[in-house]
Amino acid sequence: MEENKLRIGLKGRREERVTEEMTAAKCCSGPVRVYATPMMIALMETTCWRLAQSCLPEGQDTVGTKVLVNHLASTPAGMKVWCECEIIGIDRRAITFSVKAYDEAELIGEGTHERFIIDLEKFQAKTDAKLSR
Repeated sequence: MEENKLRIGLKGRREERVTEEMTAAKCCSGPVRVYATPMMIALMETTCWRLAQSCLPEGQDTVGTKVLVNHLASTPAGMKVWCECEIIGIDRRAITFSVKAYDEAELIGEGTHERFIIDLEKFQAKTDAKLSR
């Protein structure tokens, strides 16, 4: 099987525009019309996942296992946000990323995210086996 190309220092970036559906009021995480924390975390996780996925051989992928972030500032609907991630640690199949999220005015969130490398078929089979218990 082809070797993975993951290494410390690799960086990724992803951006999106905040819509009304991404606000706390629509995501059931509060009454205000600001970028919801779960949506910021999803952006961070997606950014890390895509970076890792681009470096792995066919048949492997990653799953998120830990998110430790602070949501530092509010962002209104209509504003662009983006996440920048960097691989800061690799321990066998565990990958640790530094994540930072920004809007067009400032840093809005930061922390770390961990993902675990899996064999897709084995992982799905093991998970699906829970249905027959």
